[in-house]
Amino acid sequence: MGIVINQSIKNTIITYLGFGIGAINVLFLFTQFLSDEYFGLITYILSTANVMMPILAFGVHNTIIKFYSSYKTRLTQNTFLMLMLFLPFVIIIPLGIIGILAFESISQWFIGTNAIVGDYVWLIFITAICFSYFEIFYAWSRVQLQSVFGNFMKEVFHRVGTAILLICLYLQWITVEQLIYGITGVYFLRMVIMKLYAYSLRFPSFKFTKIPNLSSVLKYTSLIIIAGSVANIILEIDKFMLNRYVAIENVAYYGVAIYIASVISVPSRSMHQIVSPLTAKLLNEKNKEELKELYKKSSLNLFIVSGFIFLIIILNINELYKLINENYVDGLLIVFIIGISKLIDSLLGNNNAILFNSDYYRMVLVLGVFLAVLTIVLNMVFIPLYGINGAAAATFLAILLYDLAKIWFVNYKFKMLPFTINTSKVLLLIMVSLGVFYFWDFSFHPLVNIALKSILISAFYGVVVYTLDFSEDITAIINKFLKR
Repeated sequence: MGIVINQSIKNTIITYLGFGIGAINVLFLFTQFLSDEYFGLITYILSTANVMMPILAFGVHNTIIKFYSSYKTRLTQNTFLMLMLFLPFVIIIPLGIIGILAFESISQWFIGTNAIVGDYVWLIFITAICFSYFEIFYAWSRVQLQSVFGNFMKEVFHRVGTAILLICLYLQWITVEQLIYGITGVYFLRMVIMKLYAYSLRFPSFKFTKIPNLSSVLKYTSLIIIAGSVANIILEIDKFMLNRYVAIENVAYYGVAIYIASVISVPSRSMHQIVSPLTAKLLNEKNKEELKELYKKSSLNLFIVSGFIFLIIILNINELYKLINENYVDGLLIVFIIGISKLIDSLLGNNNAILFNSDYYRMVLVLGVFLAVLTIVLNMVFIPLYGINGAAAATFLAILLYDLAKIWFVNYKFKMLPFTINTSKVLLLIMVSLGVFYFWDFSFHPLVNIALKSILISAFYGVVVYTLDFSEDITAIINKFLKR
């Protein structure tokens, strides 16, 4: 776990830096400098592009992670990478031609109940391409076991760029329309920089050879599109579907709540960057014992860290919303519902990496397609009844069922569960902390209240985790910090 802990810590710091900048953007700059309608429009464009991303990437970013370590010679690795570089055009070019020929019909479908979307439909496709090739170049660098710079680009770069554009909007140097185009430009620049970095680690060569198991590679990358699409549908389809049922400003209110809750998943995102290629390597080497150990440790460590973040957010959420535009207060319940789903997600550890890099990914695709359809149906039922709260409930149920299915399947095929006795201890600690601190409030300014309460929660949670030695990895990190 040495390289995992090392790069995970760096990635977590970078990711939280990015989320901190993003929080300033989402909670304050967007809500103060932009109308709710245009904020909802930007949220819709980016969410829809994220839904399209796995399709346009042709699953290549996952295929690189799974198969790269199975090739042992530099020539076969190079040929494999070059194939991955050009494979997405099989999807992008035909879809681009269809988009040009049937633009009016496609635009009407995307517009839904909000005409403002019509002028920016084509930006969704461009942004999705930028997302796709960024992930491909990021995977290119991750298989070289270099994830930190890519994580900086993934989490920090575009948020800084967006913040600069929002300040320019406030100073009236640019218009709202230029802001929207500028945000897409930031994502394009991010993709180009990631490409240059990936090439600095492993520059592509046009020397080719026959790729072993080519049929397996092509079959995997074709099918993994579905897996990636399923994951993104479950995460992003709610914002897309809200546009079809409610006024677009509600997408902004929902997006802010989702952003707050998504902070809980930052450690998981950070650890995944390095755990995924390591998991693929262990699977390729058929090293079941180390894989089992990694599964349990990643689950426990993520649950401890994510549980702490969950407490900080939920126990301070009322004070936090006092700092935001009052129009957004309807998202309070959404933060709690999605926060629980993110906490449950953390229990999976490297479960996704095991499934997507194993020979059993086909069954996962079947489960995923079923749950993606279920997500869409639940949104169609709940959104008209309960609005944005209904979208949150639909997402929670879909994620819960999907996570339970994945835990069951890994246990069925690999005879491994991610839970230990310490998992139940952490759960008990989280529940006790909620009971102790939820009704404990101060009468100062919201920022002071959040700071004081967070200090008390951190002290209580940290002392219990360290004293009772819930995780040897976390205890070792704390000991190292204390020695310094």
